[in-house]
Amino acid sequence: MLLVSSCLLGQNVKYSGGSNYYQLLAKYDDSGLLLPVCPECLGQLLVPRPPAEIEGGTGRDVLAGGARVYSKDGSDVTANFISGAEAVLKLAQQAGVKYAILKARSPSCGAGKVYNGSFDGTLINGDGVTTALLKQYGITVYTELDLTAELLEKLLGNEG
Repeated sequence: MLLVSSCLLGQNVKYSGGSNYYQLLAKYDDSGLLLPVCPECLGQLLVPRPPAEIEGGTGRDVLAGGARVYSKDGSDVTANFISGAEAVLKLAQQAGVKYAILKARSPSCGAGKVYNGSFDGTLINGDGVTTALLKQYGITVYTELDLTAELLEKLLGNEG
């Protein structure tokens, strides 16, 4: 089983109400090998919703209590992001997930780069809240920017 951001599979859960449909994943959508999740929806955030960014650090810092997640309208949505990440971790553990493909640069799902909290498009090194939590529990996280047909076949092949 491969954990995948729901938006990459065409589900309209993106903050704007749209998706981030990623063609390479499409042929596996009905295979039963993908576990689609949206941490922000699992954290009880609505669709659509204002965009959010991590202020004062990265997802790891949010989990440690040293940074917060704010919507562009100034609302503190940190608790939603943490509860959504915890819900994703629980689903991943129940399904025996070892790998995830999550949405790049997202304050939940980003791996390696996230926005800096100023809503000006500036990226910093670090992970989103869900990615940071999954990594703490040994789940390897990729984004769609890392994805190739070969990597996807390898990840699915390693799933048994």
